[in-house]
Amino acid sequence: MLAVDALSRRVAGRRQPGENICYCSTDTYLSRSMPKPIARSKTKKAVAKRFKITARGKVLRAQSARRHLLSAKNAKRKRQSAKAVLVDRTDIARIKANLPFG
Repeated sequence: MLAVDALSRRVAGRRQPGENICYCSTDTYLSRSMPKPIARSKTKKAVAKRFKITARGKVLRAQSARRHLLSAKNAKRKRQSAKAVLVDRTDIARIKANLPFG
């Protein structure tokens, strides 16, 4: 019943509040396009696998020389290279730019 009433008002030429009117040559309604969304920066997955951002904003990385030729390295050197270390301050901005949600 409500749909028929609204239809009869449109046919009669009356405009409902909030109803848009199109003054184009065809009978199809061309709505105003929505504004473009702001581009969302994505996380670079290669960077996310290699670095970690701490709660205070420091960037940590793993140390090198832990993959092969381990028999030539003494235990102290292998043990100390297992810990994460801070990234140099010159690289922090580049890493954080690739980790927008980290």
